[in-house]
Amino acid sequence: MESPELIALLRGRRVAVLTGAGMSTDSGIPDYRGPDSPPSNPMTIQQFTSDAVFRQRYWARNHVGWRHMDDKMPNAGHRALAMLERAGVVTGLITQNVDLLHTKAGSQAVVDLHGTYARVMCLHCGHAMSRAALHDLLTAANPGFLERAEAVGAIAVAPDADARLEDTSQFRVVDCPGCGGMLKPDIVYFGDSVPKARVAQAYSMVDDADALLVAGSSLTVYSGYRFVKHAAATGKPVAIINRGPTRGDDLATVKVDNGCSPMLALLADELPEVAASA
Repeated sequence: MESPELIALLRGRRVAVLTGAGMSTDSGIPDYRGPDSPPSNPMTIQQFTSDAVFRQRYWARNHVGWRHMDDKMPNAGHRALAMLERAGVVTGLITQNVDLLHTKAGSQAVVDLHGTYARVMCLHCGHAMSRAALHDLLTAANPGFLERAEAVGAIAVAPDADARLEDTSQFRVVDCPGCGGMLKPDIVYFGDSVPKARVAQAYSMVDDADALLVAGSSLTVYSGYRFVKHAAATGKPVAIINRGPTRGDDLATVKVDNGCSPMLALLADELPEVAASA
């Protein structure tokens, strides 16, 4: 398996990378829009904040699912990007994923565009706590719930750490231990906005690089697509690795219809180190 056009485009260049859910499928986390993905309707921020039943369903399913995501390990693609960063090829990584697998793999310059599953915020007072700390509170408020859920069978976990559960009507939601306000995962929901400072940091990564590489994103959501538009508008070449078409294909200099893991491992083998001053 070779992709001479992709290697030639990125050789000698300092590369910013944008990754999506297709990056983590080889780690056992399904994506939203891949060719083999089941139908999915992720919760919107409006549903979460305005409907107690939606919040109850979310926290019940997340209570079961988040540990399964926490146990997931980086795949060959994540490790390849970390290697390319150490070699000076990758100068910044923007991920739309909330699974922390890039950080687990050793990547340092990471912008978690949509937040991460591992932190929880109070929408009223701003109090932050770890998802592990909330887990203990939810377990105490819902004795036996995890055991009953696990007894049903295999747990399928979505890219936002949401497990597939049918009956969540008896689950007790926990509020902020400080003020009693509404707790929300530190994740940008559909319909929500990415913090401006985070967007600016991501744009800066693209501006500081010589090329943009997209890995495992359909670019359907504008949140990620804007960086492809920005790179193309400023004359930077764009390479896309993704199974199936993407919204940014017309802007791509090179498009590779393949999985992320094998192609990124190939790049880690083929691209020489790039000097920091390049």
